[in-house]
Amino acid sequence: MKLHSNIIGQGQPFIILHGFLGMSDNWKTLGKKFSETGFQVHLVDQRNHGRSFHNDEFNYEVLADDLKDYCKQHNLEEIILLGHSMGGKTAMLFATLYPNLVSKLLIADISPRFYPIHHDAILNGLSALDFSKIKSRGEADDLLSQYVTEAGTRMFLLKNLYWIEKGQLGLRINLEVLKENVSEVGEALPLHSKFEKPTLFLRGDKSEYVMPNDENLIKQHFPLSEVETIPNAGHWLHAENPKDFYESVLNFISLQKRIPLTT
Repeated sequence: MKLHSNIIGQGQPFIILHGFLGMSDNWKTLGKKFSETGFQVHLVDQRNHGRSFHNDEFNYEVLADDLKDYCKQHNLEEIILLGHSMGGKTAMLFATLYPNLVSKLLIADISPRFYPIHHDAILNGLSALDFSKIKSRGEADDLLSQYVTEAGTRMFLLKNLYWIEKGQLGLRINLEVLKENVSEVGEALPLHSKFEKPTLFLRGDKSEYVMPNDENLIKQHFPLSEVETIPNAGHWLHAENPKDFYESVLNFISLQKRIPLTT
């Protein structure tokens, strides 16, 4: 089983992993910008997300193994690895298990610690979408708004909608399996896991996913790590402040002069 990806550009491989209920397309704009600075960017759909395969097994061990298989299939080594939220947890575990494959690690707005389940409203809303009745994105948004009030979050979730055939909408995510295994998403990085290469943790200044008291734990697992705060950004920091996010990432991964992101 192969992960679906969108590969852009040439150069050192740079893999980007999306978060829970996301997909590689969420990173298309930034991925293109990174590719223009001399990297081969791999925007990867993790299992049960996007255009990748569906499977009943879902935890960070299998997500890390999927990524190892992906690197083998594409002959990738010395990768730069960036993961957001759930993708950040996958990236952390992968780097600690296969450090020889990773040159630099970037983690976007997630800590190695345990997180309690907090996606109930979102999963209930997505489960309530009855595509025998809903025939447009607008109708899906109206129903989802009863569960998720924040319009930006709904826009992010509804990127999973697609036309199965003319007149028939569906969701790309494997919703039932993700609901059954949602507790896996908050699991902590194993206690003795360690990655001793350059690592950058980026947090949004309006987010509570990475707090000051997380920094000791981060250093235990990632002794060569830094934590940097992106201003004017919450959990979706790469979407809310792409300019500063881009510049922080590029400054960390490249010896080149920073190339500003034009809007």
